[in-house]
Amino acid sequence: MHVEAKRLNGGQLDSALANELARIQAEHLALGPASATAFHHANMMVVVMDGVLTNAEKLLAQNGSRADVAEIRHLFQQEMETEFRAAVEQLTGQKVVAFLSANNLEPDVAAEIFILDAAL
Repeated sequence: MHVEAKRLNGGQLDSALANELARIQAEHLALGPASATAFHHANMMVVVMDGVLTNAEKLLAQNGSRADVAEIRHLFQQEMETEFRAAVEQLTGQKVVAFLSANNLEPDVAAEIFILDAAL
């Protein structure tokens, strides 16, 4: 991971987490999201990424393979879970006890939700 181990809070934490998850996605897909934003409340961190679909995924979805694209995205999120959790844990100093991920094809948006073991 390319993030320093220092603890951040507030908007700095949100920004660092959005940037790190976007970087991880770009590293594995050769394409990062068009934008990413994060927020936290109590023991929950949420990252919302817009424009995550590749051109190939967009084409498949437009031509009737929406379910296949949704499944591919779900599989990708499962594969990235370990790296996503590690980024959150490093940046927050808290353990991730639950990870939820969702993708929507239209509009093209993804949400990553992390439940931590303690409030920030």
